[in-house]
Amino acid sequence: MKKPSFLQICRNLLILSCAFWLTACATGPKVRSDLAPDANLANYQTFGFMEQLATDQHGYTSLVTQHLKAAVTAEMTARGYRYTDQSPQLLINFNSNVEQRADIRTNTTTALPYYGYYHYRRGFYSPFPYYQQEIETVRYKFGTVNVDVVDAARKQLVWEGIAEGVLNKQDIEQPRESMARVVNQIFTQYPITRRQ
Repeated sequence: MKKPSFLQICRNLLILSCAFWLTACATGPKVRSDLAPDANLANYQTFGFMEQLATDQHGYTSLVTQHLKAAVTAEMTARGYRYTDQSPQLLINFNSNVEQRADIRTNTTTALPYYGYYHYRRGFYSPFPYYQQEIETVRYKFGTVNVDVVDAARKQLVWEGIAEGVLNKQDIEQPRESMARVVNQIFTQYPITRRQ
């Protein structure tokens, strides 16, 4: 199997970094979450990160991972958890995806026909209007971010937060800020609120 070139790796990382940047719409991304029925997240005190995070590839830690780790650490510590890399009670994993989407939009407009044969009317009255459809293709980037919280001892997912939305220019140009913003929005649905 052919190894990807350095430019392909850089391009893929740029696409990944765009993934977090889901605040294109004024309403922001669509956020949802799910909690395991038997989970009580107040029973845990420490957290850490999975050894192999879904946002890392090719044997090194990506910028996307670094930005996400910082954002998740801020959210977890604000809720009273303590970070440790020595046997944490909760393990965090995250993933992202960016895809190119296209919407086809049809608009109906009215128009007056070319006078040609009807020149004899000389503008005193108009012919019946006719309707035409204009078809427009709108292309955009759509991103998804998942944050998984896992009970390390049981190796069981206990909480999942997901954000989905359209990426705008600011999201792409400021990935660190965009990632912090989307992680904050995901954690608004976390069962334990911020202490600060």
